[in-house]
Amino acid sequence: MTFEEGKKIGTVEEASTTAGGPRSGGERSEPERSGPPAVAPPDPAPNPEVPEKATRRKFSAKYKARILEKADACKGKPGALGTLLRKEGLFSSHLSVWRKQREKGQMQGLVPKKRGRKGSGKPGKSLREKELERENRRLLRRNDKLELMLEIQKKTSELLGIPMKPLDLDEKK
Repeated sequence: MTFEEGKKIGTVEEASTTAGGPRSGGERSEPERSGPPAVAPPDPAPNPEVPEKATRRKFSAKYKARILEKADACKGKPGALGTLLRKEGLFSSHLSVWRKQREKGQMQGLVPKKRGRKGSGKPGKSLREKELERENRRLLRRNDKLELMLEIQKKTSELLGIPMKPLDLDEKK
């Protein structure tokens, strides 16, 4: 290749020798970067410890009474009540609720109430009672059907003129 041929614009050789030296046809025109490629660090392993699920605290009646006595003793001492509450891990709302409970009755009011849906007030029926009631309803329906059939038989015998012997329902067989 001569100097003149290399100067021609648009030749393959000119395009392959620009900026960065000779390249093959499929390479990009960006210069190579120095150093290894940036790789994201691996994710740290998740913490294997499962956090403990919070449970509702339950306070006994004796504990409530003792704390209320201490709270009553804190009157007149600035900051003493706050210190007591922080030490015990309580809120002022606990004290107000417990004081109302105490007004209702000393120890009975301080006994915690059962949480959840309130019952209907009636004791639940046993399985045997429910079974007997179901059988009773079934027999009553059957009795109604039999009485209807007897009425039909009576009317049919009257229409046909066939005398029927009176049936005593109370007689035992």
